[in-house]
Amino acid sequence: MSKGRQELTLADIAAVHDVISRRHAPEEPYRLVEHLAQRLFEHRLFTVMRHRESTAEVERVYSSNTTAYPVGGRKQKLGTPWGEKVLDRGEVFIAASRDELRQAFPDYELIFSLGISSIMNVPISYCGRTLATMNISGEAGQYRDEHIPTAKLLGALLVPVLLASETGSGGPGR
Repeated sequence: MSKGRQELTLADIAAVHDVISRRHAPEEPYRLVEHLAQRLFEHRLFTVMRHRESTAEVERVYSSNTTAYPVGGRKQKLGTPWGEKVLDRGEVFIAASRDELRQAFPDYELIFSLGISSIMNVPISYCGRTLATMNISGEAGQYRDEHIPTAKLLGALLVPVLLASETGSGGPGR
């Protein structure tokens, strides 16, 4: 890890638990997880995309840059190598360079315009189903296989939030 990065702690996990166990604004758990991702991995862009199985799309439910990537934006992922790896098999995808990003994402020009040249897409799964992806984007070579276990744990903290918003029960303000 770089000099400024830190480790995920039990206090971090407890902080997320404290937010999701009480009434909260819809974006509050995502914002807290984004803050932790910034401290743990550093990023230029952080998004969470819900997997819409029925339409083979992903829909943005959180974005650290709503101008470039607004909440509600959707992307078609049917039959793409990325979709097969992340959504179907539930595996983390890392694009470590601009060339790898260009191959995986049709919106690579917008991605590059934000100073992004690598990305780590982390599936958030429950009971064998990919609910969403947590997407952490930064500079070339910034994300490596050694980051995957921590990133998976961080993403897993959002499972109850995603499930509650999916069913409409137990969500914010209820």
